[in-house]
Amino acid sequence: MQKSSICLWFNGHIQEAVNFYLSVFPDGKIEQNYFSKVAPPKDKTEPLTINFEMGGQAYMALNGNPQSNFTQAFSIMVHCDTQEEIDYYWDKLSVGGKELQCGWLTDKFGISWQIVPSQLGKWFESSDPGKADRVLKAVMGMVKLDLETLKNA
Repeated sequence: MQKSSICLWFNGHIQEAVNFYLSVFPDGKIEQNYFSKVAPPKDKTEPLTINFEMGGQAYMALNGNPQSNFTQAFSIMVHCDTQEEIDYYWDKLSVGGKELQCGWLTDKFGISWQIVPSQLGKWFESSDPGKADRVLKAVMGMVKLDLETLKNA
């Protein structure tokens, strides 16, 4: 068991959200649904929580209320080895959401995602003193990241 996990506070419709994420990450699975008789949601056909795994990471979806919303201060990073992977996750997660700058998007449920090449961290830590700056400049000029352009930077 992981020492820590992530709780995502949704404003209803957690079953829809979790099903969506598991359709994008086919290796994911639902671990447990919890239906409460005393706590929200008012619609007792919706679970209060869903524990699930996605991309090897444990999550809990919480059926909260509208007092809290997701912000870009929290994002889920997806590390991709190929442009095809970048395109796949970008295309799936951006449906109904908003495409942002630098490989960021917000999905239809309000969660922010970073769809990035797996090599990005190594490029920023390069012993070539100008490489990190060139890569950062290239990233900042993009919406969806282009792996070949970043490799050439």
